[in-house]
Amino acid sequence: EAKAADVIGLYLNPPAHAAVFCVDEKTAIQALDRKDPVLPLSPGRAERHGFEYYRHGTLSLYAAFNTKTGEVMGKTAERHTSAEFVAFLTDIVVNQPPGQEIHVIADNLSAHKTKRVAAFLAEHRNVHLHFTPTYASWLNQVELWFAKIERDVIARGVFTSVPDLKRKLMRYIRHYNKAPKIVK
Repeated sequence: EAKAADVIGLYLNPPAHAAVFCVDEKTAIQALDRKDPVLPLSPGRAERHGFEYYRHGTLSLYAAFNTKTGEVMGKTAERHTSAEFVAFLTDIVVNQPPGQEIHVIADNLSAHKTKRVAAFLAEHRNVHLHFTPTYASWLNQVELWFAKIERDVIARGVFTSVPDLKRKLMRYIRHYNKAPKIVK
């Protein structure tokens, strides 16, 4: 209950002059290239595509959802380890005014609780990690945004390579940030 109250408190009453980010990674996004073309909508028929595909590989997408502005900062990585998580936290810090308090809401993934993360937090005293309760990662608002990118890009996407997947994910983030939406 204390963890849930902490996270909900950040949403309802964020600290003055602080940035609050919901952070998570969407792992193992597959770069699937359909063998058959997507069949278009027609009267009485939904869009369809064949079941055969060629799998080019996978990517992980790190995303930080700014709860005040709705903007998303994203980065792709081949893996999802503590090193990549710390690198993404570093990107968040670099993109904020120097010394600004930064609150990061994350789930309880073991990569979020390593010695490397503790060392980063010791070095960056203005960054505070807040963990969602176990089995309650749905409290993290970035999960809503992940559902959106899944629907809009990933589920129906055709990706000719892993770099093509990366390019399309990052293009989507840039397009989304032109008119970001907060969670109400």
